[in-house]
Amino acid sequence: MKPLKDLAKDLATGDTTSRQLVEDCLAAIDASPEGQRAFVAVNTETARTAADAIDALRKAGAPLSDYAGIPMSVKDLYGVKGEVTAAGSKVLRGNAPEAADCPTVARCRQAGFVFIGRTNMTEFAYSGLGLNPHNGTPRSPWDRATGRIPGGSSSGSAVSIADGMAAVTLGTDTGGSCRIPAAFCGITGYKPSAYRVPLNGIVPLSFSLDSAGPLGQSVDCCSIVDGILSGEGASVPDAVDVKSLTFAVPQTLVMDGLDDTVATTFERTVARLRDAGVTVIDVPFTELGDIPAANAKGGFAAAEAYAWHKDLLAKSADDYDPRVGSRIMKGAEQSASDYIDTMMERKRLIDAANKVTQPFDAVITPTVAIIPPTIEEVDDDEAYGPINLLCLRNTAAWNFLDRCSISLPCERKGDAPVGLMLTGERGGDAKLLRVAKTIENLLAQGN
Repeated sequence: MKPLKDLAKDLATGDTTSRQLVEDCLAAIDASPEGQRAFVAVNTETARTAADAIDALRKAGAPLSDYAGIPMSVKDLYGVKGEVTAAGSKVLRGNAPEAADCPTVARCRQAGFVFIGRTNMTEFAYSGLGLNPHNGTPRSPWDRATGRIPGGSSSGSAVSIADGMAAVTLGTDTGGSCRIPAAFCGITGYKPSAYRVPLNGIVPLSFSLDSAGPLGQSVDCCSIVDGILSGEGASVPDAVDVKSLTFAVPQTLVMDGLDDTVATTFERTVARLRDAGVTVIDVPFTELGDIPAANAKGGFAAAEAYAWHKDLLAKSADDYDPRVGSRIMKGAEQSASDYIDTMMERKRLIDAANKVTQPFDAVITPTVAIIPPTIEEVDDDEAYGPINLLCLRNTAAWNFLDRCSISLPCERKGDAPVGLMLTGERGGDAKLLRVAKTIENLLAQGN
């Protein structure tokens, strides 16, 4: 499916209709072998009805948003009126449908997006791999015959974009859940500065780390939806002079243990940036090496998830994905003192990191240290934990440091998917999106 800007133009000129876009998405869901795994629910008739209503309004000359009538998928964490928010779980399936849209969904509905369906995800968003034993695991579009993980937790969201089953999608990102699946599925995923987008009505994982953001085909797509989610208004960033940019490449933690494909692709990408006039500087950034120790007892995610889940676990522990349930239970082992120590260490590291990154326009790293592993390889109790931690390592650092961050595909056409992650300052979303648009344009040359 085309990017949002192009779809908006086609709708405005009459080259397509909302109903046609919805039918294209429904056909893609039916045609894709991943359709039934990418979605937990498809809104076939309600999407058609909404599309027809928007087409009638547009034909009558009613004032509409540029994006009215474009199909959007929604991660199964968001509260949508009339739908059950199961959060990829079995234990919440029996809940009553939502009485109202959560604020972010309400903003997208007001902008005219048509909700094509709810997307599959890691149970309760607590993994970067994307496996789900209740709903099945959608496969990355790369090497699909082998069957590779899509990344998590916004697994179905990413696959829905990669396979043309929606034009744009809503994800969440607590430790990388927009950026990891974007990297593994060859699309773009955005983690905004957390405070900018309201989280009420979205099932939480970690109150301290959660953020809500889009995945799409381009920086423009993500920027448009981010503006709607934040209430700042849909906008497309302008590119900047590429020769004015200065990037930092940390030499602590995030470059360790890269597989050969990721290392080669990242090195080639950095060389292209330098050839285009970007200043790229290796920096020690030793503060990143302190983050694993700060989270050694489970960090905010375990403690805050346990606070939310403890009653559910007491009643229905057997219905949880055991790999998720066991990680949540780690939060029961933390004391109040442990939690406060983590808070204080986070503050120290944020202050120190701000001084390191202040001279730079962005920090760049590979989004994930490895290409997508096979589902068979990861679906093993011994392998699951270490691979999950490795997949989350680079992205989760920036949630801990309270930054905005974006993953762009940087692989050559036909190669294994590799994400280039650009990270900005807290609140520096507008600047980061301009920088990302500039680098996206550069990477598109010759690909």
